[in-house]
Amino acid sequence: MFKSARVKLTLFYLAILLAFSFTLTFSFRVLFEHEFGHSNDLQRGEARQLFLRGLYIPGRPYNDFSNFQQDQAGEVHTRLNEDLFFINIAALIIGGVLSYWFAGRTLGPIEKAHKEQARFAADASHELRTPLTNIKLENEIFLRQKQFGETDARELIQSNLEEVQRLEGLSSNLLALTQYGSTPLNLKTLPVQKIIGDSLQQVKKVAEKRQVQWKEDIAEANIIGDANSLVQLLVILLDNAIKYGPEGGVVSVGSKPEDGHLLVWVQDQGPGIHTDDMPRIFDRLYRGDKARSSKVSGYGLGLSLARAIADANHAELRAQNIPGTKGACFVLRIPLAGK
Repeated sequence: MFKSARVKLTLFYLAILLAFSFTLTFSFRVLFEHEFGHSNDLQRGEARQLFLRGLYIPGRPYNDFSNFQQDQAGEVHTRLNEDLFFINIAALIIGGVLSYWFAGRTLGPIEKAHKEQARFAADASHELRTPLTNIKLENEIFLRQKQFGETDARELIQSNLEEVQRLEGLSSNLLALTQYGSTPLNLKTLPVQKIIGDSLQQVKKVAEKRQVQWKEDIAEANIIGDANSLVQLLVILLDNAIKYGPEGGVVSVGSKPEDGHLLVWVQDQGPGIHTDDMPRIFDRLYRGDKARSSKVSGYGLGLSLARAIADANHAELRAQNIPGTKGACFVLRIPLAGK
């Protein structure tokens, strides 16, 4: 599909280039004719001198001066037409190559977005199908039973509710991704201590359940951003650090100023991020190395949502492994207020 589109776009670019080239050629000829007509007196004088001195082309006898002048003008027109012809041929060849290259550059991002959309649709349909299949299968098995008690019914309803909650979480994250990609945020001056403090409070129960301790090194600073979305972003990073780190481990949270920005990091003590997964760690519905994901439930939307939130706040979010130790570190680089 994109190959044919590239050919069509190449022809379109080439048509524009040739139209421009032919327009210039026609304009140049008209201008030449105009100037040639206005300089007849000078040309006639020069031609007369050549004629009188006998400087004419050998083999072409001239009976009078007018024949000599007409032949001279004809040769000038012939050379002009030949030069313009070769110029247009060169424009056709060079323009064709450049048009094909520009068509590829133009369609490249579109083709990439199309492939990502197709992959995302396939992954999303798979993720949606899994809980729906579980709900359908559990209900079919339950209905085949001739006798069932209240306990069995409650267990079925509880299982169905868990699957429904998973579907609700998936749809909410997909909606949030769309929202952050299309709706601009109201950015204000915010104290980073409060943003981090609110985030830690929201994951307090999860941390206590896994007996995770905090290691804080937070520099006092004001940043430019949207409070609710930044809290949501840090909650995603903290929740990942808690889940991927060992039970009873330590999660480090800190911040420091750097070149007009504030670096905010969340570091865990987990297995780290596999090198092959690093380029795609923020892709939608991507779940990488099984060492990090096999024991953690989710759809792979958290980090892509965190990246979308960072972009909406004019910030940068990157991931890295800690050299010499196990664990992954996510760093948010956000503008400082007043810089």
